[in-house]
Amino acid sequence: MIPELRTLNSELNIMKWTTPKIKALKGEQKFAVLTAYDALSGHYADEAGIPLILVGDSLANTVLGYQNTLPVTMDEMVHHTAAVSRGVSDALIVADMPFMSYQGTLDHAIENAGRFIKEAGADAVKIEGGALRAALVEKLTANGIPVLGHIGLTPQSVKELGGFKKQGKTDEEARKLMDDAMVLEQAGAFAVVLECVPAELAQKISTALQIPTIGIGAGPHCDGQVLVFTDVLGMGQGHVPSFVKQYADLKPQIQQALAAYKADVEQGVFPAV
Repeated sequence: MIPELRTLNSELNIMKWTTPKIKALKGEQKFAVLTAYDALSGHYADEAGIPLILVGDSLANTVLGYQNTLPVTMDEMVHHTAAVSRGVSDALIVADMPFMSYQGTLDHAIENAGRFIKEAGADAVKIEGGALRAALVEKLTANGIPVLGHIGLTPQSVKELGGFKKQGKTDEEARKLMDDAMVLEQAGAFAVVLECVPAELAQKISTALQIPTIGIGAGPHCDGQVLVFTDVLGMGQGHVPSFVKQYADLKPQIQQALAAYKADVEQGVFPAV
């Protein structure tokens, strides 16, 4: 946390992260973002001092066993966001709006976004898409719901994109992403996720915007970086993206511990007499 914010928080005894505090990090301090899907993972991330926790629709893959993010429902996202909020004290909690929860009418989108705030205790919502979502971003922020934008590789559009491919590789694509980022800022987004775009383009967008950029597979020049909880801890299943850095390798340890427990029970060692 930048010194001014730390002093202010100490004086007021307020440690809760807010969207203005996240925006104030721009140009002052890079910051980490982590996904969380339940009270325990949220608590661990919060205890580590992570300022922004994203309840990502990636819970579809990592927790619920779906093949991609498209099947996850509003009720499932609200349920898991509420669980995370019960485990978090200080971090800003951003709820990922799932596929088809905001692509219809503005009224339907506002109603769904409001559920995350009222029912689940979220502080903000994330929506995918650039200029196409400008009117929605404006409407949500006008109604007191902060928005985190998301451009580049947008997983909810994977069928239209033809797979999980790096975006912004051509001049035309790069110009569109820059325009999308600028429009989202003007519409009131407090920050923008840049997913799987070239590092040079991410740097240009980050320099052009007055709000923070949060990169995932977008190089080192973004203001923040986001990774998935299970990827960071080495607990994931299947393919691990090349841009991920695993800070632990817990999967074999978990497997060994469970195998040891099974063996102790089968051999009558546990519980001890």
